[in-house]
Amino acid sequence: MLSDRPKQYLELAGQTILEHTLGRLASHPRIVGIIVAVASDDPWWPSLTLPEDAFIHVVDGGQERSDSVLNALNKLAKITSDDPWVLVHDAARPCLRHDDIDAMLDTLFEHAVGGILAVPVNDTVKRVDASQQITQTVCRKGLWRAMTPQMFRLQALSIALTQAKQQNLAVTDDASAMELAGFQPMIVEGHADNIKITLPQDLALAGLFLQQQAGEC
Repeated sequence: MLSDRPKQYLELAGQTILEHTLGRLASHPRIVGIIVAVASDDPWWPSLTLPEDAFIHVVDGGQERSDSVLNALNKLAKITSDDPWVLVHDAARPCLRHDDIDAMLDTLFEHAVGGILAVPVNDTVKRVDASQQITQTVCRKGLWRAMTPQMFRLQALSIALTQAKQQNLAVTDDASAMELAGFQPMIVEGHADNIKITLPQDLALAGLFLQQQAGEC
């Protein structure tokens, strides 16, 4: 992001990206608590304005994304005796719609495993070699772009992430850990405006989406 701070603390429409993201989650009536993984030496987190009346807990982040998620799950296991559904969401996705959260909860609540929010791949997909020469046009039928939230039971996801770590298996999202553990998560189609801010130009696009969503979420 060519920035002097982690991207979740960049300003977007008058707030930081993370404040927008937390606001979307905290304002949803079916979400009862939030756990945020923050670097132990993070100097920006204490200055945030958090949503009022939101039950937010903080844990130390880990070296990898999966380590941060596992730290958050371990914290949750200490404050609940139940095995609740958890939604794991990227801090850099501030445009999450309440409608998409509802779709996940309604679709997956009785599912045996859980699932993820995603959108179908509409572009033509090319596979290339090390010199950027096209080697194959990949059939896009059945291909989806994985997003967050990703929704699984606390205990099952904790075990899956722990096993992946013990076996030194690389997991880029929570669903891949569940897949490696032998489970078959479900896809729930979401909105394409639930973008992950990765590049500088994504900020302007996210700002446009927030304007378009005003009053909807």
